[in-house]
Amino acid sequence: MAMEMRLPAARKPLSEVLARDTKKHLVVPGDTITTDTGFMRGHGTYMGEEKLIASVAGSVERVNKLICVWSFLLSSRYNGEVGDIVVGRITEVQQKRWKVDTNSRLDSVLLLSSMNLPGGELRRRSAEDELAMRGFLQEGDLISAEVQAVFSDGAVSLHTRSLKYGKLGQGVLVQVSPSLVKRQKTHFHDLPCGASVILGNNGFVWIYPTPEHKDEDAGGFIPDLEPVSLTDREVISRLRNCVVSLVTQRMMLYDTSILYCYEASLPHQIKDILKPEVMEEIVLETRQRLLEQEG
Repeated sequence: MAMEMRLPAARKPLSEVLARDTKKHLVVPGDTITTDTGFMRGHGTYMGEEKLIASVAGSVERVNKLICVWSFLLSSRYNGEVGDIVVGRITEVQQKRWKVDTNSRLDSVLLLSSMNLPGGELRRRSAEDELAMRGFLQEGDLISAEVQAVFSDGAVSLHTRSLKYGKLGQGVLVQVSPSLVKRQKTHFHDLPCGASVILGNNGFVWIYPTPEHKDEDAGGFIPDLEPVSLTDREVISRLRNCVVSLVTQRMMLYDTSILYCYEASLPHQIKDILKPEVMEEIVLETRQRLLEQEG
């Protein structure tokens, strides 16, 4: 029987291009960010005694007069913001609403009136629609949605009124820290390797085979359950291991970083990507390519 032995090896020194100055203004809860009253309070901050104080541990970011603190704690929960793209799992079917797990402190809410009916039909929801709710979505189903509103207690209200949102079919779900998902204009990416990803702002990453044609008549609630080919399954598995590698090395997740990591992993077998030395090698190559691209 074949046996694999692995011996400890010295870590390779990082390239000098990776050692450039990345100093950030880091704060912990209770730290005073500024005493200037001319700034607006953003996410992760609150006003106290005419001072702007951090409410979470993270890095301070300033956009004009708006100051925010983005949490860098890898165990942090998702704090919803209007317009965020999220991937969630249905946990409960209630009267005229679904409860959804979106990796936040409280379950999110998807109202029956905030979803597309099958076929994208636009009309008032009737008693028949309410009785058929479990036929649309039931416990355990995965959905993609957009944050419509955030309540005072931090709970999130979702909507799926666009045909690009709705019930998810066959694929792989990877849960990461929300702080490692880079905010972009779009979080739906069709990668040239033959698979697609949805990078949820809540830290849920959905990897699935790119559909050959999108069925607009389904209204987003009839998933494709056709058998997935071996080639597509291998691509999805490789992408999944690449995402885990990037997260382990504390790298931000977005379409370019995932694609570069996928290309760097091609010389290795899928099962070997999660070995520490291989993981470090492909992530280092990804970092260098990203830095070269930034110039």
